[in-house]
Amino acid sequence: MNKNIHIGNRQVLLNYSQSYPKNRETLLASPAFLKFVTYFIGQQKESSPEMYDYLRQQGKYSVAESAKKVVHFLRELAVFQLDEIESPYLENIELMLDIIEKAYHEWRSLQRFGYMTSDNAPDFGINTLVYKDSHLNDLILRTYRLFEEKLKGRPNLVYRQVQAGTNACFSVHHQEEPFAEGYEALAKIPVIDTVMLRTPMILHPKSSKRTGMFTETDVNPMTYLNMDPEEWFCFPMKVGSLLCYVYFNAKYTASALSLANLFEIATKEETTGKPDLVVIFGNEDGKNATEFYHDTDNNIWVGCISDHPRIEYFGYLKKMSLTLHNLAMMEKGWLPIHGAFVNITLKDGRKKGIMLMGDSGAGKSESIEALKAAGKDKIKDIEVVFDDMGTIHLENGVPYGQGTEIGAFVRLDDLDPGTAYRDMDRSIFMGPENKNARMVSPAAPYRVVVHNHPIDLFCYANNYTDKLGMNELSVEEAKETCKMGKRMALGTTQEVGISTTYFANPFGPMQKQELCEPIIDEVFTALKENGTYLGEIYTHLGFDKENRDGINDAAAQLLSFITEE
Repeated sequence: MNKNIHIGNRQVLLNYSQSYPKNRETLLASPAFLKFVTYFIGQQKESSPEMYDYLRQQGKYSVAESAKKVVHFLRELAVFQLDEIESPYLENIELMLDIIEKAYHEWRSLQRFGYMTSDNAPDFGINTLVYKDSHLNDLILRTYRLFEEKLKGRPNLVYRQVQAGTNACFSVHHQEEPFAEGYEALAKIPVIDTVMLRTPMILHPKSSKRTGMFTETDVNPMTYLNMDPEEWFCFPMKVGSLLCYVYFNAKYTASALSLANLFEIATKEETTGKPDLVVIFGNEDGKNATEFYHDTDNNIWVGCISDHPRIEYFGYLKKMSLTLHNLAMMEKGWLPIHGAFVNITLKDGRKKGIMLMGDSGAGKSESIEALKAAGKDKIKDIEVVFDDMGTIHLENGVPYGQGTEIGAFVRLDDLDPGTAYRDMDRSIFMGPENKNARMVSPAAPYRVVVHNHPIDLFCYANNYTDKLGMNELSVEEAKETCKMGKRMALGTTQEVGISTTYFANPFGPMQKQELCEPIIDEVFTALKENGTYLGEIYTHLGFDKENRDGINDAAAQLLSFITEE
């Protein structure tokens, strides 16, 4: 990877520590700017032959030669007036204006990221990173406007303060020693310690659906690791109470930085020891596999996702991290729950913990959204503990729920109209033009996620029968319903139609059923003994997603349970 700038996979990665333009003169004279102009000219061969020929002066110059001449022209344009410049690029000013507009649009259509090192910088802080990134944003915007106004011969009348620099930036430091024997290759990879996101951030991944399964392997991925430390980074994060190091191929920087909206980033102090989980994302092994391995010698769960265009879908990175978490927690006797858990506080001060379980598309998040609408006059506050994956564990025989994520990764179609706009100023949008469009938005502080929360209601989200409302179940009925994991798949993964997944959770429990089975027995018995309502809630989403009558009826019964004396 070029130490100053890397352009590839519809992405730009800028190294502020190697090259940072302090002013317009250094920006236009930089190797990074020349590289982008070279890239832009090459792109026009197919998309705009007229521009391609004009920039190459009808084939007089190669792409590389033309890029140097265009850069020289733009440096003159930044200093002189049009009548003081002699250049063949002014023979058709209207076309040149179109070229400037298209180049600016091409730049902003790329996913753009900047980073710098915080090593050996005693005065380094978030303000250093934010200042540099914000200054670059302003510099690019002002430079574009200067070119535009000079070619137009007049100032603009409308100014839009768009994100002209990067979509996000981050700082990194280097670890001195490997955290365990056999992991020496990872010690060379820089570790992220600070992230700044420019939200709303809109990404356009090539893939919008997860396919295949996470399967166990008896070979440690470290033995077939294929990475250049110059092209990889580490994102250290907390998955619930566990420490996870995500090592990612730089071509997937967009997905990796999106983790900052979903998981708590670990501090420098927390990344000095051995992690519980390791994820290798984008390993160039040619296997097109999604595998996990338990390193029992070091007690580390290792997941490896092969480099492939399909893994641009954020779900691969999120779900592998959660799978490793669930496997590690089951070994501790904790039960992973694929579902949603919220604490409802009523205006009269009463509080209830509501946990809904079900596989993708069952209606967990939709039920919570419908409950918010149904109880707007009675509910004072809704505290999200988890929106996708959590756990139940016992302390002195009492079951408590905890979460894994500080954010939510949700389908836009699953939200009530207006919800996405309400939270858009802090959100990351992925493929909004696609059927399975998603957003990643912060949902809860980390201290809330890892706190012990009592459970008043535990229901399976049933989207495949025509019953209405809720139905209470015995312990055995509840266990059998949950273990069957039945749902009407809505196309959020590769499945369509009625499907069953062990315990509605293909992210750990399905792979280790023999480990999960006794924990289910223990936890469900404890839930009943502690007075938790066990049952089903009928969402009807498998029949008609557009018709909200079924889910509204379920929300009304949920509200009745919460408000009953």
